[in-house]
Amino acid sequence: MSQARPFDPHIPVLTELFSDKGETPAESAVESAPALDADPEWAALERRLSERIVQQLQGSVDIMLEQRLRESLEQVLRQAVGSITAELRRGLQESVDGIVARAVAQELSSLQQRQPPP
Repeated sequence: MSQARPFDPHIPVLTELFSDKGETPAESAVESAPALDADPEWAALERRLSERIVQQLQGSVDIMLEQRLRESLEQVLRQAVGSITAELRRGLQESVDGIVARAVAQELSSLQQRQPPP
């Protein structure tokens, strides 16, 4: 079994956190915070907790940024592909129109050369 730790008066107990009226003594917790800064052990604990929370948040932030970046890139790429596709279609249509016009002109020219004038 584990040994009981000595009571630390700086750690609030449940009855201090919640009153019978359902209120939380946030003011007293804020007022007692400066006393914690004077103790080097508490300062070290606060620093370690802050670092751990920042690391956890950084992982979440990285995931969110990656997801938003991916969504933004997908949208930009979709628009770019759409623009390029439309431009290629216009260019291809102009090329086909030019080729057909030249082929028709050549065919008409060759038909005119074969037939004698009326």
